[in-house]
Amino acid sequence: MLNLDALPLSRKQLRSIGRATARINLWHGSVRSGKTIASLLAFVIAVATAGPSGLILICGRSLQTIERNVFEPLQDEALFGPLARHIRHTRGATTATILGRTVHLIGAADTRAEGRLRGLTAQLAYVDEATLVPEGFWTQLLARLSVPGARLYATTNPDSPRHWLKTGYLDRAGELNLRAWHFRLADNPSLSPEYVADLSAEYVGLWRRRMIDGAWVVAEGAVYDMWDESRHVVTALPEQRRYWLGVDYGTTNATSAILLGEGVDDRLYVCAEWRHDSRAAHRQMTDAQYSAAIRAWLAAWQHPNSSSPPGIAPEWTFVDPSAASFSTQLWHDGHPGLARANNEVRDGIRSVAAALAAGRLLVHESCEGLLSELPGYSWDPKATERGEDAPLKVDDHSCDALRYAVHSTAHEWRHLLTAPKEATDE
Repeated sequence: MLNLDALPLSRKQLRSIGRATARINLWHGSVRSGKTIASLLAFVIAVATAGPSGLILICGRSLQTIERNVFEPLQDEALFGPLARHIRHTRGATTATILGRTVHLIGAADTRAEGRLRGLTAQLAYVDEATLVPEGFWTQLLARLSVPGARLYATTNPDSPRHWLKTGYLDRAGELNLRAWHFRLADNPSLSPEYVADLSAEYVGLWRRRMIDGAWVVAEGAVYDMWDESRHVVTALPEQRRYWLGVDYGTTNATSAILLGEGVDDRLYVCAEWRHDSRAAHRQMTDAQYSAAIRAWLAAWQHPNSSSPPGIAPEWTFVDPSAASFSTQLWHDGHPGLARANNEVRDGIRSVAAALAAGRLLVHESCEGLLSELPGYSWDPKATERGEDAPLKVDDHSCDALRYAVHSTAHEWRHLLTAPKEATDE
């Protein structure tokens, strides 16, 4: 049923599949390097030869990520050939069938997920994106793999070199019954040069070293180390095709609204900023006052280089997802296009960083709050010591509003990262 020779696999992939016989088998490295396909094939082979004792588990950050990262590839006949017909899963279900065996799916978004493992006896487990599951869940999962010959298969992109998976397992491979394979983007010969170039353009700085080079490197210093006022700050704005608004809401902290535009020159522009710092002003505002002030600002704003009348209506307004009462007030006041901002912090920072590095995100000189925050926006060294990537929560309100607007619209502008220079630089 499974003929590896018929599949487009590299030597490294084949070697890892054949040697994945340890208690812990871990594939790590850059995105699209072939590690996931190799790990899934090794896992399916293990399912095919597994005995009747013990459960078979697939674990990941959530059921949705398991469906996307595990079952969508497994059911793709272009990747797995006839094998794909023997993988059955109904979207939303917590069980699946692989080669006739029942497989249980477990999401592990937080430490409470550990309780879902208690009392289980498992013989095989697959973990998607292992660095994203809690350490306690991973430890409990290993304890549940108690059937003789039980194995764990896992894949992950690199994270901090102080992450528990790196220090507790990869760095101790010689002490443990563990085999690991490191993959780089170059290890996947099936990728076209154009795709590699596009992917490389989407990752810069810290993420480029992790996701493209496959390195476990530390987050340190400035978050946007590519920020350069001489390059990124503009005194004039071109005509804008459309606008979006990102709002970071605060009561005792500052509230910031960032107006993001897509210019006719295929660049993103932070066109304007509204900001109220209750500490500096010695005056707090209610939700209704904030709503009225932001709507009045938008109604009065006029493109500085255009003869168009005042007033702007953003296509979408992305609001801090924790600001439920403020979002309700905006909705009550008839503010159009309201949406919860995408608040995936690391992914949002990566989107902003990619746009800045490519010269596709520029800031108008009038945005004083944002311009004061960007140079000092830094990684938290205490979080780094814990193996986490998190920015310092100091003077970050305009940076957060920028991240909301940029990352929540990434699907609209990401193609600009690889737009030919001659098409946009006039």
